[in-house]
Parts: sequence; C-alpha cells; structure tokens
Amino acid sequence: MRVAKDELKDLMKKKLHKAGLTEEHADGVADVLVHADARGIHSHGAMRVEYYAERIAKGGINTNPNFQFKKTGLSTAVFDGDNGVGHFAAKKAMDEAIKMSKENGIAVVGVKRISHSGSLSYFVQQAAREDLIGLSVCQSDPMVVPFGGAEPYYGTNPIAFAAPGNNGEMITFDMATTVQAWGKILHARSKNESIPNDWAVDKNGEPTTNPFDVNALLPIAGPKGYGLMMMVDVLSGILLGLPFGNKVSSMYHDLTEGRNLGQLHIVINPEYFTSINEFKQNISKTMADLNNIKPAPGFDHVSYPGQRSAEREQKYSEEGIAIVDDIYEYLISDTIHNDQYDNKDPFAK
Repeated sequence: MRVAKDELKDLMKKKLHKAGLTEEHADGVADVLVHADARGIHSHGAMRVEYYAERIAKGGINTNPNFQFKKTGLSTAVFDGDNGVGHFAAKKAMDEAIKMSKENGIAVVGVKRISHSGSLSYFVQQAAREDLIGLSVCQSDPMVVPFGGAEPYYGTNPIAFAAPGNNGEMITFDMATTVQAWGKILHARSKNESIPNDWAVDKNGEPTTNPFDVNALLPIAGPKGYGLMMMVDVLSGILLGLPFGNKVSSMYHDLTEGRNLGQLHIVINPEYFTSINEFKQNISKTMADLNNIKPAPGFDHVSYPGQRSAEREQKYSEEGIAIVDDIYEYLISDTIHNDQYDNKDPFAK
C-alpha cells in the first residue's frame, strides 16, 4: 500500500514515543527512517520500527542519554551517545562536524556508544546541504564471511558519501561492503521474495536464493569488499576504543543492553581547497556528463550515484511511499511490540 510521507513519519514517531523515546528523539529517528523509505531503501525504514520499539521498551536504548561532545583538536572530536538512539545521536554529531568543518576546513568526529543509526545517506546529505562534502562509516553485526573464510567475522560495515552540486543537486553514494545489506534480506523475507544467488550463503557455505536459508553474507568483489569492511571496522571501532570484528554486539542479542556501536563522520569544506562555486558547478557537470554517457546494451541511460533514489523520492512525494500492509497495520495498532526480536538468531527464519 502507499502512505503519504508526512503520515508515515507521524505514525513512526508516535510508535517510538509510545515505546519510550522523548518526542524530540522519536521525531529525529522517524525523520531518518522516512528518508530511507522515501528513497526506496525499505530495509532501513518502517520495517525496523517494531525492532526499535522492543529494544526501547526493554531498556536496550537509553531514553534519557547524557550526550557528551568533546573536542580533541581543532578538527577532531568524539561524540559519546551514552547508548541513546543511534539515529538522533549520529544526526547531532554530524551537526557538530558541520560546524567544525566550516570553521577549520575539515572535521573528523567519532560517534561512540550508540545504537543502530539507520541509513547513512541521511547524515552525509546533512553535510551536502551545507555546501560541504560528507563521508560516514559505521560498524554492524558480524554476519559476513571474510574472503576465504567459512564463518562470519565482520559486519556489513557501510560507507556513505555526498557532495553538493548547483541548485540543491547532490551526488550521494551509500553502500554496504557486502554484495547486499542484511536489511535487504529482511525485506525479501517480509515480501516472501527470492534473492540473487551471489548475495549470501547457507549453513553449508553454499550460495542460496532463499532468504530464509541465509546463514552469512558475502563481501562485495571478494577480497576488495573484505578489505573495505576491515577499514570501516578500524575507523569506527578500534579507533574509538570500541568492540571490533566479531566482538561487535548483535542487533538481537539481549535487547535489555546497550549496543556500544561506533560511527565516524568526516566532513570536508571545499572552500579550503577550491572555489565553492566552481566545485558545485563541476559536481553538477559530472552528474550531467554521466547522464550523457552512451548506455550499454540493456540500459536506456546512465545514472549518477544517488540519482535513482532521488527520483524515487520525488515520485513517492507525489504518489505516497510504498510499504508492506503488515507494517502499516502494526504502525496504526496499539501494540508496542510482539516480543519477537529479543535473543533472536539474526539468521533465524
């Protein structure tokens, strides 16, 4: 079914507030979630609300966190989220990184002790809207076999980047370092759809097209994706003195405890390197150049990174956001959660 963007955000905000978040934090989380759904990234949108609600209700997310922002240098800082809700903490940390970048040309802000923060494209677009370049990386559950390995060690460990062009245009790049994000597997399960055979493996390490048989994900491009997920783990885990590798907390293990996750925001001010007007003009020129590239057989055009998501966002703003009926029914119900995520095997059916 389709739901208007404002209505969907309001439903999610109310559910999260009912679960225990303050209205301000619930609004911040709902804004990140509806951003994901509006761009077609449903794996990081409304389908996550019940999981968050259960974790909030059971005390695994601090509903009254004592956020602490500490500058450690002219361009470096650490934002301690006190295991508050990750979306809101990451958004606040990016606000601080934007301020520092405007003052000093660059900012590197570590975000530590937070819960899952959702779609990283939201945070890098915060920077791009301020005529800055945004880069963000974060940890996630160990559910990916390293290249040549037979058991999970790293998480999907995503990377996101955004840069501004003219007239509000921007290039946005947001990817997991796996062939596909775990949330996409969950989305396939929610719709009872099959998955491509290069996304994941079953308990025997064999490729599978059944999302319910998935026992581990695969790194993108083999050793290259493996190297990227290692880099993300170092920057958002080891660098911040947090658990790393297969010691990163599970999304589903013991929802009464905080997850202590890490994220790193890097923000660059183009004015410290070139003319901002020239920079934005050249980003827009890059976007146009890519659109004008001769398409390969089977394609009608070449899209620049983030273009299809932006087009979806425009379409959904006019037609409403497509969400699964069961998720909508949950959002409009009086139920906070159905006690289905605590101590769940992340690969369970």
